[in-house]
Amino acid sequence: MTLVNRNRRRFCIFPQACLLLIKIFSAMKKHYSLSLFSMFLICALRAYDTQGQALRIPSDQNFSNSTGRRLGATVIEVKWNAPGVKGREGKIWGTGIAPYGFTVLGYGSNVESPWRAGADEATTISFSTDVRINGKPLSAGKYGFFIALYPDSCTLIFNKNTEGWGSYFYDKAQDVLKVTTRQQKDLPTLQERLVYEFGHQTEQSVELALLWEFWKIPMTIEVDLKETVLASIKSQMSGALGFDPPSLIAAARWCLQNDTNLPEALSWITSASDASLGGIRTFNVLSTRARLQAKMGKDTEAASLMNEALENGSAIELHQHGRQLLSEKKSKEALAVFEQNYKKHKGTWPTNVGMMRGYSANGDLKKALEYAKAARQQAPDDVNRQSLDEAIKQLEQGKAL
Repeated sequence: MTLVNRNRRRFCIFPQACLLLIKIFSAMKKHYSLSLFSMFLICALRAYDTQGQALRIPSDQNFSNSTGRRLGATVIEVKWNAPGVKGREGKIWGTGIAPYGFTVLGYGSNVESPWRAGADEATTISFSTDVRINGKPLSAGKYGFFIALYPDSCTLIFNKNTEGWGSYFYDKAQDVLKVTTRQQKDLPTLQERLVYEFGHQTEQSVELALLWEFWKIPMTIEVDLKETVLASIKSQMSGALGFDPPSLIAAARWCLQNDTNLPEALSWITSASDASLGGIRTFNVLSTRARLQAKMGKDTEAASLMNEALENGSAIELHQHGRQLLSEKKSKEALAVFEQNYKKHKGTWPTNVGMMRGYSANGDLKKALEYAKAARQQAPDDVNRQSLDEAIKQLEQGKAL
């Protein structure tokens, strides 16, 4: 059926439907008032007028927004509609625009409800992993977000209903978490449009704040970085990446650096070095495997594998391994690696730097100074030359590096 024919059919059918409604009302006029029927008819007309309309016209009142942030393996996303102040400075908070506490809104479920923390549809916040909000646990998922405002504090509410219109259909039985925060009420500049912003991020936490007019309402989101990243790694390793040597190596090294999941990490790095599986036996792979074995008390196997790794390592790789040993306070082992590197690569850069650091860490500042001066002659750029000048000055003063 063509669009014209469909429209003709609509215009033919709708008057007939109205006549039918009038007949029904006439038959039931003893039970229903004229005003009720009129309201019903108006609703029917409006429904008919918009039937089939797919056109979406952007609102010039409340802007639709979204923002997100990755915190380790955790993805946080906020979606909201942003009302404007529009000259209502000082008339936002504690008014009909953003009322204090819980108020009956006169529509929807008609129960005491908090502020919708935005405009139009419900504001939503989603977390891809479990998190903590102001110190309290919240499971991974998507939540409707509401705020019960008070003059000197705010109650942040995470609710299961993510599809409601604002907070008109708020049901406290679906609340998952309530936490308290204190708002800042003296922002230096006017925030015209309501916005959610991330800030003050660390490895395991980030602040998320609502800003509007002169108010800022913050919350702190925290994650267990080690737990969430490990869960992400395990999930990825269960798929095709579990057969990819570079991915296996990266996963094992992360576990080694974070001292967690060591048995599985050892199995990953073992697969990565298995030639029958397309693995490789580079310094990076072998040294990682050896260090995992050492952490698990397999000292004999670890020593044998580390010797093989050192034989395969470049001057830079051996130097970095020696530096790693120094950071672990293993100065004698570090000096042995620096000496092996120096002999194997015949004093090329940066083996003299390693010897300088190794002797300094073991208390022989005279030899450390000799190697420092030799390294200064080889330095490839101004940054390294300046660093070695400072090291030479420190050693000449009798101070260890």
